[in-house]
Order: sequence, then structure tokens, then C-alpha cells
Amino acid sequence: MLLARFLDGIIHEGDFGLIDAGGKMHRFGNGESPSVTIRLHDRATERRLLMNPRIAAGEAYMDGRMTIEEGSLYDLIDLIGLNIEPFEDHWLSEWSAILSRLFRRIQQYNPVGKAQKNVAHHYDLSDDLYDLFLDEDRQYSCAYFDGSHDDLERAQHDKKRHIAAKLLLDKPGMKVLDIGSGWGGMALYLAQTTGADVTGVTLSKEQHKVSQQRAADAGLTDQVRFKLQDYRDEPETYDRIVSVGMFEHVGAVHFAEYFRKTKQLLSDDGVFLLHSIGRMEPPGTTNAWLRKYIFPGGYTPALSETLAAIEKAGLWVTDIEILRLHYADTLHHWYDRFMAQREKAAALYDERFCRMWEFYLVGCEIAFRRMGQMVFQIQIAKRQDAVPLTRDYITDWERAKSSDNYEETEAAE
Repeated sequence: MLLARFLDGIIHEGDFGLIDAGGKMHRFGNGESPSVTIRLHDRATERRLLMNPRIAAGEAYMDGRMTIEEGSLYDLIDLIGLNIEPFEDHWLSEWSAILSRLFRRIQQYNPVGKAQKNVAHHYDLSDDLYDLFLDEDRQYSCAYFDGSHDDLERAQHDKKRHIAAKLLLDKPGMKVLDIGSGWGGMALYLAQTTGADVTGVTLSKEQHKVSQQRAADAGLTDQVRFKLQDYRDEPETYDRIVSVGMFEHVGAVHFAEYFRKTKQLLSDDGVFLLHSIGRMEPPGTTNAWLRKYIFPGGYTPALSETLAAIEKAGLWVTDIEILRLHYADTLHHWYDRFMAQREKAAALYDERFCRMWEFYLVGCEIAFRRMGQMVFQIQIAKRQDAVPLTRDYITDWERAKSSDNYEETEAAE
């Protein structure tokens, strides 16, 4: 069996059992944890896993052509993460990666019309789906765990406060642009906490509808507005710009365009806070399965190529912070919440969708734990004196807003 030979060359850690389509058991690894056994139900799946494992594994799980006999999906993907280096070094994997790099520009080409279509693929799913696993504010990005607790609601609140501190919103009425405003949580928080005048832009019709309603319900329609448009079509200038979890949808071929436009949108003494998933490795490509089923047109940027694009735009990088395992913990919460509500998800869609979503959430968590994924926050300005010379102001602002803690916010609501 060719697949068994391939696996024997790359599975060195963990205890991995494979029952092939003929019912024969093959074992790989060093016998240590994690331990998992899978069954392949047809020869075609064996061939697909050998030729294109990056996409075939997820598809086989979704379709039920690969089932887990012992252990869990988490154990399986964790084991893959443990053995990712020998997998990446194998000639079959290298050949697949070369082909992917050749088509990198096409995969990440996101002009205005296509960008909206790509966003709709993921973010215009049923509102009820996201209610199953996100926090009450629907923060669909990395939370901020300070080490004192393991509460997702509080960590998402703290993420908003941490970002607000870096925006230096020290005067009421400052104009803020939220690029990729999602369901409106960040914009509403900034308006309520700092008195800012906030404009959010999104390409998701569903998110736009919800965020507008939230602003109306909060009585903030004169202070917060949301536009269903591409950021590239925004004509105004802003004191502050914030973008959380949107840069991953820009694509490397559009980085120069992105920073040229944000420079145009930013006032001369303005501050821009960019929060994005990143990779600790050099520039690469998006996982084929994730690109096909979850985030078409998406790409996790390397810090090196992001900074190069900022430099070419003639902007100052005034602060960088790397959040490492925060997103792994966030995703773990999302997965637990989703599984607790899995029957409702199946009623909204079907069993195949649920298996796809499981694979997505677990796969992304392991990517942050074992495969070099992280989150970066880059503070950007046109002038080097736009922010204080030391970082003390970030901590000072957060401490000053300590009365605006999660518990009191919840009580007020």
C-alpha cells in the first residue's frame, strides 16, 4: 500500500493506526500520545490522500469516507501537527506546495466584486450558526487572555479594550473608521467607551443588517453608522482606523493597494491599528482545503511581507505586538461551544456541514498550537510623533478603564 509507505516516512510522533479499505491495520509513530485510529472506506480515498493530502483529508472526513475508530478528530489533527515538519519535507508535499505557489497570485486575487463574493461565502451564512459558538458580542476574531481567567466573554471584551488603548482615542468625537466591521461590536464599544464617531464598512450583507440594528437598539445611530461597501470606495479621512480580522482577506497581491488606501484615509496625525492572523514563517500559501471550503481568497500574511508593504507606502510602524496562543485558546472555546450545540447546527444545515465546521475549528486551533500561526497587532501612523515614545500609555489607559470591566458591562446590559 503506497499510502502506508508514505505515512511510515513522516509519522514519527504519536500512535497512529490506519485501517485501509481492505480492512488491514497499519501502525505508525512511537506509540506515545496522542493515539488515534482511522478507517478508510474505499481505495479512491487512499489514492487521494497520497496525491493531495492537504485537501483530501478534510474532504474524506466531511464525506464520511474516513472515519475515526479510536480517539477523536482533535487527536488526529494534533498528531498531524506533531509531524508537520517531516510531512512538509516529503517530496510529494514539496511538489504540491510548488504547484500552489505557482498559482498564488490567482488564489489571492481579490478585486472589489470578487472580494464581496468571497466574503459572502463565509460571513453570509445563517445568523443562527454564529450564535451557536461566538460570544454574545459576536467577536469573530482572536480574544485576549491575560492569564487570570479562561472566560471567553471576558477575553473578547478585554481584546476590544486592548485595541482601544492602542488607538489613543483621547478626545470625544474623534472620527474612526472600522475596516471589516463584522457584526458591529468593535465600533459600538469604541463609541460607547470613548465617545468616538465611528463608521464601519463591511462586505457582508448579513453582518451589515445586524450591525445597523444593533446601533439602532443602542440609540447610537447618530454616532455609529455602517456601510455595505468595500474599504477602497471610502472617500472620507479619519483620525483613527481600526481593522480586526479583515487583512487576512486582502491577499498579498493587494497589500500595496491596501496600505496606499489606508494612508489616504488616515489624517496626518492619525493612528491605525491593524489586527490580523499571521505566520511566523516566510510568505507562503493558504491551506488548500481551507481556501476551498472556508475562506476563498483568504491568505495568512507573513510579518515580513506586511512590513515591506507598509514601508513602501511610506508609513511608520509605531508598535508591534505578537499574540501567540491567544487564538488557539479562542478556537478551543468555539469548538466546545459548537459541539455543545451541534444538533442545532445540523438542523440549520446538514451532517456534512457539521463535519466540515468541526474540521475547520480543530484544524485552525492546531495550526496556532503547532504550525506557526499567530496574531499580530501593528500600530501604524504617518508621523513618528503621532503616539507617545513609550508604551506606558497602553497599560495606563487599560487600567484607567478598569471600571469598564466585563462584569459591570454585563450588569449594565
